[in-house]
Amino acid sequence: MPSASVTALSALATTAPSQIDAGDTAWLLAAAALVLLMVPGLALFYGGMVRAKSVLNMMMMTFVSLAVITVVWVLVGYSLAFGDDVGGGLLGDPHQYAGLRTLLDGGGWLGVPPILFACFQGLFAVITGALVSGAIADRARFGSWVVFVALWTVLVYAPVAHWVFDTSRAGHVGGWLANRVHLVDFAGGTAVEVCSGASGLALAVVLGRRVGFGSDPMRPHNLTLVMLGAGLLWVGWFGFNSGSAFAADRTAASVFATTLVAGAAGTLGWLALERVRDGHATSLGAASGMVAGLVAITPSCAAVTPLGAIVIGGAAGAICALAIGLKYRWRYDDSLDVVGVHLVGGLVGTLGVGLLASAGAPSGVDGLLYGGGLTQLGRQLVGCAAVLVYAFVVSGVLGLVIRKVMGFRIHEDHEVSGIDQMVHAESAYDIHSGAGSRTSVLHGAHLPHRD
Repeated sequence: MPSASVTALSALATTAPSQIDAGDTAWLLAAAALVLLMVPGLALFYGGMVRAKSVLNMMMMTFVSLAVITVVWVLVGYSLAFGDDVGGGLLGDPHQYAGLRTLLDGGGWLGVPPILFACFQGLFAVITGALVSGAIADRARFGSWVVFVALWTVLVYAPVAHWVFDTSRAGHVGGWLANRVHLVDFAGGTAVEVCSGASGLALAVVLGRRVGFGSDPMRPHNLTLVMLGAGLLWVGWFGFNSGSAFAADRTAASVFATTLVAGAAGTLGWLALERVRDGHATSLGAASGMVAGLVAITPSCAAVTPLGAIVIGGAAGAICALAIGLKYRWRYDDSLDVVGVHLVGGLVGTLGVGLLASAGAPSGVDGLLYGGGLTQLGRQLVGCAAVLVYAFVVSGVLGLVIRKVMGFRIHEDHEVSGIDQMVHAESAYDIHSGAGSRTSVLHGAHLPHRD
């Protein structure tokens, strides 16, 4: 059933090669800008969740991911992800679109300029890489992170994006999960969410636990930033999901609705679990539940009805609220719950397609509960398992190599003293006059050796 590969790419594969639609192009330009907005949104969200002594470092890891991944994407990443297949659905031709020069002229098979499509997809790579950083907050060397995220884009994200997003068309083979397995992943439940969560888990294991993990309080230092960042992420997510329709059409509108509904349901699901379990509902829970609902609807947004989105979003909110406690039981230090929210939420949403997909939604497939049997659920399981295992293993090996060659974790004393001052010679809050600013450096204040 080839039509079950319901990324918007396959749905639009018959568009005339040279036809550029002005309305679709305008929408994708706006959607790409919304996805870019998710980067500062994530920086605020993550920055508020860490301790005050490392907020700038956390934000820097997000912003440097934008810089590094963008350059790597232009040089080789896009070509690896969307070039003509050179490995049986595993990888694109690394030379075909290197530098993106060949995309500047001519039309595109999607009805939008090819260079715009490349930029939009590049921002997906950016946000995925930035998500990984939250798992190792408070303890990673900044320079080592820069090296890791550059290599990770080439070795992990680009191949997975090829598997999931690159659909077959005339003269083009495409990725194996999209075209052979017929995985339904509209906007990145596997390629973005499961990939980032599995990669984050691998790095958390490689770097080890923070000093004082499990005994010292490590609460978010600024919940106002967390809620502001979460709000910006929700706004940006409409570009992330609806933009993946690559057209200003009914599919984009349907996806907009399910994205809105799932974010709301995720908030309620998390808060309800908190209220029953802990006796109170928290602002951090509201923000986290919203993100969990959005994560889960990312793969399923074109496959379910608004009622299905309520079920998936609400379930993700409650399940992810439970999942974040696993790190204390299993003793891995996922600093900002990338595993509990993104890996688990991505699994909930991707597998939810196999259960709740309705042929009445744009994707046109039925899940188990709509009479579709177990076939689609099996396809979703294969996609989840393949991406999870690949991202975890390759990210873990890459992290071990970097740890061996150049070191990946900051010195313990610097971690305890505060990574902002020790690594960046700055602090987020100038509580004492002259402290934590470049002024003290310029006037001869001694600073410890930077990592």
